[in-house]
Amino acid sequence: MELRTLRYFLAVAEEKNISKAADALFITQPTLSRQMIELEEELGKTLFIRGKRKISLTEEGIFFQKRAKEIITLVEKTESAFHAPEDELHGDIYIGSGETPAMRFIARIAHTLHRQNPHVNFHLFSGNAQDVMDKIDNGLVSFGLFIGPADLAKYDFLRLPIKDTWGVLMRSDSPLAKLEQIQAKDLLNIPLLLSRQEMVKNEISGWMGDLAKELNIIGTYNLLYNASLMVEEGLGYALCLDKIVNTTKDSLFCFKPLSPKIEVGLTLAWKKSQTFSKAEEKFLEYLKREIEVYSKS
Repeated sequence: MELRTLRYFLAVAEEKNISKAADALFITQPTLSRQMIELEEELGKTLFIRGKRKISLTEEGIFFQKRAKEIITLVEKTESAFHAPEDELHGDIYIGSGETPAMRFIARIAHTLHRQNPHVNFHLFSGNAQDVMDKIDNGLVSFGLFIGPADLAKYDFLRLPIKDTWGVLMRSDSPLAKLEQIQAKDLLNIPLLLSRQEMVKNEISGWMGDLAKELNIIGTYNLLYNASLMVEEGLGYALCLDKIVNTTKDSLFCFKPLSPKIEVGLTLAWKKSQTFSKAEEKFLEYLKREIEVYSKS
């Protein structure tokens, strides 16, 4: 299977039309149709549902689209590393992370590195812990930023000298907004939105104790921004980390920490025995230096 065929397939999947995809690729429609038929024959799977005006993907086609994107990204990363000039620091650094204000710590390091080496670029991927691990394992991100407990046995890592705080995001005019802190009993009989990650659910269950089974969980979320819209519309309250959503005095939202407090550490991880590009090595060097400075302050 050639990379060209993967690019052809991705163009058809994006355009949902053979003619439009052929025009975008500057090839003829019969040529592209034949390539897609040969691809399906090679895989032994039907990738497309062919309508009169529109093409959609089968379940196998959706899976193949994901894998094709990963392969193309990995090839482009590899080519970029080899084409970098020797006399200047060039390169791309790919970082996967969940939503956390600790990204500011990484951002400061990225800013310093980019300012001194303007040909180093950063690419961010947002997802939950399992998403980030999959990206690391497949070579699609160089580093993963993990929040709280995570099974990092197969990775090398550095612990960051900062912590995130768990609490409740709510509208400023909600009844719980009058409280300074949120105790377990305060969460009973109110509609809650909870992170979809199992480790988060386990952490909250441990904090709640026997009261956990009495929670009224009306929904789950992957990324907090969308959950905050639900909170804004009055659907409920979101259990989340502080400082992801703006809760300053002009905001519609406020954040109240849990009591007893739950703080979680943060870890930057990468593949064991990974061979780094020069840009990635420099990023790690800056990171270790920043951790040392932060720890002494």
